[in-house]
Amino acid sequence: MDAKTFDKSRLPSRHVTEGPARAPHRSYYYAMGLSREQIHQPFVGVATCWNEAAPCNISLMRQAQAVKQGVAAANGTPREFCTITVTDGIAMGHQGMKSSLPSREVIADSIELTMRGHCYDALIGVAGCDKSLPGMMMAMCRLNVPSIFIYGGSILPGSFKGRPVTVQDLFEAVGQYSVGKVSAEDLDELEQVACPSAGSCGAQFTANTMATVSEAIGLALPYSAGAPAPYEIRDRFCMAAGEKVMDLLALNIRPRDIVTRKALENAAAVVAATGGSTNAALHLPAIAHECGIDFDLFAVAEVLKRTPYIADLKPSGRYVAKDMFEAGGVPLLLKTLLDHGYLHGDCLTVTGRTMADNLAKVRWNPDQDVVRPADNPISPTGGVVGLRGSLAPDGAIVKVAGMTGLKFRGPARCFDCEEDAFAAVSARRYQEGDVLVIRYEGPKGGPGMREMLSTTAALYGQGMGDKLALITDGRFSGATRGFCVGHVGPEAALGGPIALLRDGDMIVLDAEKGTLDVELGQSELDKRKAAWKPRPNPFQNGYLWKYANEVGPARTGAVTHPGALVEVACYADV
Repeated sequence: MDAKTFDKSRLPSRHVTEGPARAPHRSYYYAMGLSREQIHQPFVGVATCWNEAAPCNISLMRQAQAVKQGVAAANGTPREFCTITVTDGIAMGHQGMKSSLPSREVIADSIELTMRGHCYDALIGVAGCDKSLPGMMMAMCRLNVPSIFIYGGSILPGSFKGRPVTVQDLFEAVGQYSVGKVSAEDLDELEQVACPSAGSCGAQFTANTMATVSEAIGLALPYSAGAPAPYEIRDRFCMAAGEKVMDLLALNIRPRDIVTRKALENAAAVVAATGGSTNAALHLPAIAHECGIDFDLFAVAEVLKRTPYIADLKPSGRYVAKDMFEAGGVPLLLKTLLDHGYLHGDCLTVTGRTMADNLAKVRWNPDQDVVRPADNPISPTGGVVGLRGSLAPDGAIVKVAGMTGLKFRGPARCFDCEEDAFAAVSARRYQEGDVLVIRYEGPKGGPGMREMLSTTAALYGQGMGDKLALITDGRFSGATRGFCVGHVGPEAALGGPIALLRDGDMIVLDAEKGTLDVELGQSELDKRKAAWKPRPNPFQNGYLWKYANEVGPARTGAVTHPGALVEVACYADV
C-alpha cells in the first residue's frame, strides 16, 4: 500500500511530524535512525508485555519484531514499547496476588499514555499473561485507533511418568503432598517437567480463555489465538497483523466499530462453549465499558446460560490449547457455534470482513474430538453460570464445566483472608459438607480481588473437590475445579451480605436455578448490618491505596474510570 494513501493531516502523528514547528520533534526520530520517508508515514505503536517474569511473556519480544516487519512492509513506521505484567502463577497464594487484577488497569493506562504522549496512529498489542490480554483490548477500545490484538501463544504440555501435565497438576499435587498421596521426590520431579516451553498456561485458564475471546470478539486475526508460543507459525501471524493494521488505518476501521453488543455476546458464547475462566465475567464488562456499552456480569450470564459447552478442554476436560489449534483452531469452534445459531455472523472483524465471511470456508474436522458439534454438546448449557440471591444481590459466578452435582447446601465456615483459609485447609481443619467463605478479598477489600487457586487446588488435591463448596468476594483462577463461587457482590468491604455471615449459617447454592442464598431472614440480616463496621484499607499509600479508592464493583468489571459513556472526544480524533 502506497504511503500517499494516508492523509497525515487527519492522523494523530501529525502533531509530532508535520510542519516547520515540529522540526525539533523530527530531530529525535532522525537520532533513532529513521529516514525522512519513515517519519512522514503513519506511526504504529507495537505494544508488548515482554519481561522475564514468566514463560508467558518471554517470547513476546521476538514476536514483536515480526509485527514490525509487517508494518514496515505495508509502508508504516512501527514504534515498539513495553508495558508491565503481573504473572498469576507466581503471584498466586501470597500478597503478590493483590497486584494481579490492578495490573490490568496499569497495562491499559500505560498503553494509553504512551500512545497519547507520542501520537501514534494505530496499535498492535502482543500479550501473554492473564491480565495483559484484557488490558491490551481495553486500551485498544479506549484509544479507538485501528488496532489488532496478538496472543503470544500457549505453553506446550509437560510429561510426567508418561502422561501430559500442566501447572494445574502441580498446584493440585501440593494438596496431594499434604495428605501423603504424593511423595517429595515426585513433587520435585513434577515441578521440573510441568512447564517445558515458553508460553502461557496451556489449558483453558484465563489466558487461553481471553485469547479465544480475542478472535470471537473480532480483534484478532483468525487462527492467531491458538498456535503455541514455540510454533514458528506465530511469526507469520504477527507479520500478517502488522500488514493488516495498515489496511484498517486506510479504511478507518476502529475497535469500537468491531466491539459491539453482538461481538461481546459472541465473546461470552466462546467462554461458555470452552468451559472457560470465570475471570471473563470481569474482563468482558471492562472491555464493554471502554466502548460505552452496558454489558455487566448479568449480561454475560445470560449468554452463558443459552450456549452449549462443546470444547473438551482442561481443567474440566482432556485437552489443552495446542490440541484445539491442531484440530482446527478457534475458527472450528466458532463455525459450529455459528452454524447452530449461537453466534452473530454479521459482526465486523479486523480482517475487514464479517465473522460469517471469515468462517465461510471453514470445514468441520470429523477426525478430532476436542470440539464437539454444537448440536451434540458435552452439556446443553455453558460451563460457567451466573448466580444471584440473598447472599449475592449484585451477582456471583461459578464454573460448572465437568461437575455432576450442581446443588449444595451446608454450614458456613468463615475466613477473613485467603491465608487463614489456606492454613485451615492445609491442616484439614474443616468438615465434609462445609461451605468455606473467604471474604474481604474483593476489589476494594483485598484490595485487588485475589484468586484462590492455592486453596482450591489444595482441596482438590486432598480429594475434597466435590465434598465442600467455597464462596468468595475474590476471584478464582481458570484452573480452579469444584463448587467454587466467586465475584460475590456486594463485596464484604462494602457491607454486602457475605460480610454478615457467621460460622454455621446455612448457605444454599443452586447452579441449575442460578441462585446463591443464606437461610436468614431479612430482619436478621438488617440487624447484623447495623452492627457491622467497615474495615480500614490495609494499604495507606502506593498503588493499592489508589486502586482501592478508585475501583468499582466486580459486577461491572472492577473498572477505575468513568468510561466511554461520558467521553467528550476519543484519542483517535485528536
